[in-house]
Amino acid sequence: MIQQILFVTALAVAGYFVYRRVSRIAQNIRLGKAEKITGDTGQRWRNMLLLAFGQKKMFDRPLVGLMHFVLYVGFVIINIEVLEIVIDGIFGTHRLFTPYLGGLYPALINFFETLAVGVIVTCVIFLLRRNVLKLRRFHAQEMTEWPRTDANLILVFEVVLMTALLTWNASDTVLRQRGAEHYQVAGLGSFWFSGMLTPLFEGWSTPALVAYERAAWWLHILGIMGFAVYVTYSKHLHIALAFPNSYFARQLPKGEMRNMPVVNKEVRLMLGLPPTSSEGGEAENSPPSEGAGEAGRFGAKDINDLSWKNLMDAYTCTECGRCTAECPANLTGKKLSPRKIMMDTRDRMEDVGKQIETGKEPFADGKTLIDDHITREELLACTTCNACVEVCPVSISPLDIILEMRRYMIMEESSAPGSWNAMFSNEENNMAPWKFSPTDRFNWASGLPQPPPSEEA
Repeated sequence: MIQQILFVTALAVAGYFVYRRVSRIAQNIRLGKAEKITGDTGQRWRNMLLLAFGQKKMFDRPLVGLMHFVLYVGFVIINIEVLEIVIDGIFGTHRLFTPYLGGLYPALINFFETLAVGVIVTCVIFLLRRNVLKLRRFHAQEMTEWPRTDANLILVFEVVLMTALLTWNASDTVLRQRGAEHYQVAGLGSFWFSGMLTPLFEGWSTPALVAYERAAWWLHILGIMGFAVYVTYSKHLHIALAFPNSYFARQLPKGEMRNMPVVNKEVRLMLGLPPTSSEGGEAENSPPSEGAGEAGRFGAKDINDLSWKNLMDAYTCTECGRCTAECPANLTGKKLSPRKIMMDTRDRMEDVGKQIETGKEPFADGKTLIDDHITREELLACTTCNACVEVCPVSISPLDIILEMRRYMIMEESSAPGSWNAMFSNEENNMAPWKFSPTDRFNWASGLPQPPPSEEA
């Protein structure tokens, strides 16, 4: 009875902290502007299944993709067993599902153990890649001590949890073989991988074995509860957010820049063109319009100028660094790192969230996302090539955030570089980035051989 009370208490405490943290994250995301999400619902479901569950983009690098799939699916499926553990913990039973599942039960446990071994092997390989091989993208400038420690902690965490599972099953098997009280389960033999570990426990006394079995059981379930709380503070929040983030990903052609509806309306009126259908509402995945007669702020100075989808992107970021590794600006030595853009956006949300939690006025700290977190040099280095969006395994778009902040710099502060201002002037006057009249546009072809006249009537 004491163990049941302790278990229910631990479950309630973990549930409280998860609920509190998830609520804080949801409120931080809601700091962003509204964004209308429409489009093909069927395609959204396909994106979610292929990208979030199927890990489609991870398999661009087959070996790493396979290991990540084993790690992800293994951890998720193994935790199905948590349902039985929770029920056993609440009611004081032992392997409650055994009589109901019959011969399927040992098959399931064997499958779980196979995945557990796969998770352990994969975690060890990933730890070696990060700390021995020291892959460049895991040790970039923005990957300070905490991001590197966070990644290592999660991997070690999973190794410990899976080891606890296997040794718990092994000690439990020996206790069942001895007919110890509370461990008697009819017709249940040893399991594949934990069965290989039973010789380690056969020389133990029964009281010592019971103590270890209980310790391993508690370590496994408390570890999972602790993991559930910790992951909400970690980059590994993408385990959950990858699903909604890939579902709500833009379906517009990649690289298409979204106009501000209010600006688009004014330009069309100036040109004598009729308003588009989106001016009474919004186009697919368009940023919100501020009203027919009020433009509000152009672009984004802080997180409340970004959309909720941009902020969800930041919380979904896995910090894998694939975006930065593919970024041509970063590869040529410029300061831009798309991964840092997402990490900085998330850090700013956390700062504002702490202000709200402590009862302070949000955004009253005198800081902003631009300048205090993300420098103008980073923003101007972006070539808008869309490589970061294309390669992201969970449909994150650092480019959206970069473009919104550049829009603020140019339209609100008129702080574009001189070369950009010259280009803007040329586009306004000559309808092209180059400084020559539209009537001279084809002068370059004046000396070329002319094609023969058409023989068609």
